[in-house]
Amino acid sequence: MRIADVHNDIDHELVSKERIDEKIREVAAQASDDYRDKNPLLIAVLKGAVNTIAAFSQAMSIPVQLDFMSLSSYGSGTVSSGEVTIRQDLSTDVRGRHVLIVEDIIDSGRTLAWLVDELKRRGTASVEIFALLEKPSRREVDVDVKYHGYEIPDEFVVGFGLDYDERYRNLDSIAVLKPAVYQGDNA
Repeated sequence: MRIADVHNDIDHELVSKERIDEKIREVAAQASDDYRDKNPLLIAVLKGAVNTIAAFSQAMSIPVQLDFMSLSSYGSGTVSSGEVTIRQDLSTDVRGRHVLIVEDIIDSGRTLAWLVDELKRRGTASVEIFALLEKPSRREVDVDVKYHGYEIPDEFVVGFGLDYDERYRNLDSIAVLKPAVYQGDNA
């Protein structure tokens, strides 16, 4: 029996583990200065941003609190319905809190814009965003990103929490998936 190797499905590495670590350390240092004495709440949307929030929170030099949400805008299909539903809500009251959303990737920006509005509606003192990856060519909705990671081309990326069909999250870098994997053998 052949054991599958996730690396066999990778076309090429886009952002190395070293570059991810370097960017996270750089942004976490700036955020630590910006949020000193503000008791920040870091929020990640499950599951993709788990690796990013773990690394980011560990690189922060100030005390932080973490919380998570699970959101869906896809329903049962593969194309976004545009309507966001909460599958798992925060366990923390955000009223009066300084919130920093730690995001793995911004594509269209629709779900993230909804989340920012929702957190403000709940009475946060402030809401800012750190996005490790951004695909400007896919942006449909403007979102104000305070802390930027890397801009990437419109390619199908996996790794460092990003998945295809719940696989490849465990890669320690950001990589481009071979089109044959997600388009079938007809690609």
